[in-house]
Amino acid sequence: MPLVTTQEIVEAARERGVGVGAFNVITLEHAAAIVDGAERAGAAVVLQVSENAVRYHGGRLSPIAAGTASLAASATVPVSLHLDHVEDEELMRQAPENGFSSVMFDASKRDFEDNVRATRAAADWAHEQGIYLEAELGEVGGKNGAHAPGVRTDPAEASRYVTSTGVDSLAVAVGSSHAMTTRTAHLDHALIRRLRDAVPVPLVLHGSSGVSDADLRSAVDAGMVKVNIGTILNVAFTNAVREALGDELLVDPRRYLAPARASMSTVVEHLLTVLRLEQRADRPEVAVD
Repeated sequence: MPLVTTQEIVEAARERGVGVGAFNVITLEHAAAIVDGAERAGAAVVLQVSENAVRYHGGRLSPIAAGTASLAASATVPVSLHLDHVEDEELMRQAPENGFSSVMFDASKRDFEDNVRATRAAADWAHEQGIYLEAELGEVGGKNGAHAPGVRTDPAEASRYVTSTGVDSLAVAVGSSHAMTTRTAHLDHALIRRLRDAVPVPLVLHGSSGVSDADLRSAVDAGMVKVNIGTILNVAFTNAVREALGDELLVDPRRYLAPARASMSTVVEHLLTVLRLEQRADRPEVAVD
């Protein structure tokens, strides 16, 4: 199936009142697992490559983008490519030529007025290129110490921010935190509803690995649309590798990468089922530890 745009996936989910899973790609094993899990769930999915992932690949976007795009294009469900947490404007400008239909431009470390100025410029450029632009207001905690824990997005400020910047979707701080390895975050669902009513664009939840199934369902019910997920895949990957290696001396990476990929795929399928608000008795909550 040809690549679709993130906007198409997000708007379709918003109209149906369900959530969209947006999963972080670090390696091709991640991309393959996400596509496989989405196909098994029968759900559209967003494949995200972050600036940190690009840095891991030597600062080169094209190789990981090309592999991810190829896997996405072979999927039997709608898949889009999203460039995530971009602070480097030069990297942002590489999005269109590498198959990305959306970018999250991250100026959240700046003060409000500086964030608005930078994001307005990014949105103007993005819209000229046909790129859907996501931004962040309120500082989601946990990412390399850059984001302050406990900060919440103010609905009135969010309304002013969206109007001033022209962004297409907004990541908000409502109690989640990046890089959590336990699912113990508690979201402020009343705040999510207030934010939903305050801004005309879809809301995005970052740091969703630390949020329980029940809390994710409630967040979508309250108005959250795009749900970013990364760490929980890495936990599944790492645990599967540890188990496969055990005390055995393995030298063929396929022997431990295959179960790691399968484990991530299972998590993706499960969470996509959760975000579509389906109740599946045969799918216990995924543990992160």
